[in-house]
Amino acid sequence: MKKIIYVSLFIALTTLLINSHLSVAQINSQPLPKVPPTLKLSDPLPGNLFVELAKAINPAVVNISTSAMPSQRQYRDPMLEMLEKFYGLPPGGGGGYAGPNRPQRMGLGTGFIIRDDGLIVTNAHVIQGADIIEVQLTNNADKQYKAEVVGLDERTDIALIKIKPDTKLTAVVLGSSDAAEVGEWVAAFGNPFGHGHSMSKGIISSKGREIGEINRLPLIQTDASINPGNSGGPLVNSKGLVIGVNSAIDARAQGIGFAIPIDEVKKIIPQLEQRGSIRKGFLGVSLGDIDNRAAAQRGLEEISGTVVLNVGDGPAKKAGVQMYDLITEFNGRKIRNSRDLTDQVAATDPGTKIKLKVLRGEKTINIDVTVAERPEEKSLARRMNVPQQKPPVAGKKAPHSLGIEISEPTTKIKQLFNLDPATKNPVIASVANDSLGYRVGLKAGDIILSINKVEPKTASQAISLFKKGQQNTIRLIRGKGMSVITFDI
Repeated sequence: MKKIIYVSLFIALTTLLINSHLSVAQINSQPLPKVPPTLKLSDPLPGNLFVELAKAINPAVVNISTSAMPSQRQYRDPMLEMLEKFYGLPPGGGGGYAGPNRPQRMGLGTGFIIRDDGLIVTNAHVIQGADIIEVQLTNNADKQYKAEVVGLDERTDIALIKIKPDTKLTAVVLGSSDAAEVGEWVAAFGNPFGHGHSMSKGIISSKGREIGEINRLPLIQTDASINPGNSGGPLVNSKGLVIGVNSAIDARAQGIGFAIPIDEVKKIIPQLEQRGSIRKGFLGVSLGDIDNRAAAQRGLEEISGTVVLNVGDGPAKKAGVQMYDLITEFNGRKIRNSRDLTDQVAATDPGTKIKLKVLRGEKTINIDVTVAERPEEKSLARRMNVPQQKPPVAGKKAPHSLGIEISEPTTKIKQLFNLDPATKNPVIASVANDSLGYRVGLKAGDIILSINKVEPKTASQAISLFKKGQQNTIRLIRGKGMSVITFDI
């Protein structure tokens, strides 16, 4: 009898525990959503949409071929080099040597007619460095029109060219990229790999892609196939309106192409046509970047800001900006790097008064500057690349077996290491092989900004600032950037 009672009690307790567990699970579990999102769907996509787009847009799309004289092909534009690398291969393929004094084929690209008098939009990198630009209106046309450059801008990668047509031309209608939405159907027109008047379809994958290496403007991302030769062609929405200019692809992936928003292009076109270039702001400084150690040593939470490597004649000099100032903000906006500040200044209307936040030595100061207009005809940037190896130069020997010599910034030193003529700080003249200075990464040609947070005015003072038996920190300018090296003596 007892055995039956025990068994019954065990069963009851077990059932109670199981039911209790189930009830807890039921309380804690939440049902998964079953109601689909509400979609505001328009009419079904017409089956002949892209057929009609091809008929409407292709007559306004042109093939562009460029050539240059061999003697003028030695210079390669850095922007073009970057775009070729981004593509994964040269955009036009190029041609073989054509012989002395004969044009050599550079590449192929695309453009589209925006006005029936022959005005054409394309990418700046399509025509960059070309001596001869030829336009073919249709894929099988025998005639090629010589085009003249009306204007171009490298940082926005937009160019205007013009032909003198002897026939009535079809022009596209420019739409609004701001009104375009992610997921919207688009078609890309172009001349990929020389296959003229090709069309591909896709959707807008994203808007506002910031890729500073390619373009100053945020870009439209699309999965419509864009290949070398498509550059400069139109990106068109389902209404037949141009919403972008095909510009580049990400060679690391498939289905990642980029187009320049047409709303930004519409702002540029009048300036390019009237003056051949875009009116840009100008400070009159050359800039470099800082590394993570320099950022940490300057008390910055992240790698940001840009160092002033040279102050030329211009508004920055008048306002009191000095060499080696670290600019961290432009008119209240944090500056990420030298490219960021360059773009911010360029986009500022000349005559605008702005504030610079500057870190000078250990102090933060604010400087009021009136932005001027950029003098396009002058070379504003000076190469600051320091050669890797230079013959040793006599200087004052640093103590504590550091193995370096420090010199005043004499004319000979500046010429030897290709330093800015305005350099006033002491310079590392030589570094002995296998020395402590060599092992920690010091190099001949380094400009010393500070040692242990003290700015040396002379080579003798620099030598006196190194401390034995403790950690030493040296802040320096090397090439086009600022760096910090910390080591124990």
